[in-house]
Order: sequence, then C-alpha cells, then structure tokens
Amino acid sequence: MAVISTGNIASKCIIFDPQILPFMQQQFTPQQALPKAKNYCAYQERCHSEVKDKLYGFGLNKNETEQIISTLIEENYLNEERFAISFAGGHFRIKNWGRIKIKYELKKKMVSPYCIKKALSLIDEDAYLTTFNRLAEQKLKTLKGEKNLFIKRKKLQDHLLQKGYENDLVREIVNKI
Repeated sequence: MAVISTGNIASKCIIFDPQILPFMQQQFTPQQALPKAKNYCAYQERCHSEVKDKLYGFGLNKNETEQIISTLIEENYLNEERFAISFAGGHFRIKNWGRIKIKYELKKKMVSPYCIKKALSLIDEDAYLTTFNRLAEQKLKTLKGEKNLFIKRKKLQDHLLQKGYENDLVREIVNKI
C-alpha cells in the first residue's frame, strides 16, 4: 500500500502486484468449477442459493451455473430437503432457535416451502418445549434483581420472541410470572 500526499490531504492508494491480481478474480471454466463445487458441497450441506453464489463468484454465466447445479443434484451432492432438515435440527439443538426464526432463515436462503415444512415437522415437540422452558428459566434467573414485574415480563417476552418462539407459547409463560 502506498500513501499519496496532495497538499494537506493524504489519501491511501492500493497498488496491486500483477502476479497477485489473477488470484483475486479467479475465472474458472465449467470443467474446472465442477470439482470445486463438489468439494464445496461435500464439506457440509449447502442450499442451492449458496452454491449458485459460489459458482457466480467463479465467473460462470447463468447457463453454466444451472448445468453444474443440475449435475450436483443428479450426483446427490446437493439436496435441498437434506439441507433444510440439517439446518433446522442443528440450529434448534445448538443455538436453541424456535421454529419461527428457523423458518425465516430458511426462507432467506430461498429454500422451498415444502422443504421448510418438512424440516420443521421433524423437530421433536417434547424437546422443543423442554428447550423453550429451559431458556425461559435461564432468562428469569438473570432477571432476579429486576423489581418491576412489567419490565421483567417484557424482557423475558422479548428474549423468547427474539429466539424465534411462537407468540402463544411466550404469552403463556409470561402470564405465569
């Protein structure tokens, strides 16, 4: 990086090394991109939009990208339903997200409504309620010092809604306080 000074205004200018520039904007042919895409999908479950973004980043056009996507689906490297189930289960177990937040995030990733519905239906109801109650108890422990009942209820409600749990569940537990 070089600093160029013009009068009393100093600005920074990035000077690229011509040997490094080709690696910054990698352009691949479809034959080169396919094995890279396979490795990308084999590493962890991916949704279609993530793979498309990766392929467009390789400098491929729409037709080449669609062809590679169809090859990945045929060879079972890419499966939207499997991705949705994995995503929903993982985010519920690890991050303790509720169904609403999981559904919203899957929609952001452009997963089909059928796959979202199937993934959410596979979350065990007993485990879901147990996690919800555990989260509520943990939050209430942190609010022990709060004297105002309305503020305590509001903070608990906001926390559980932010985690993506349903309004009726949240309302039920907040009214018990």
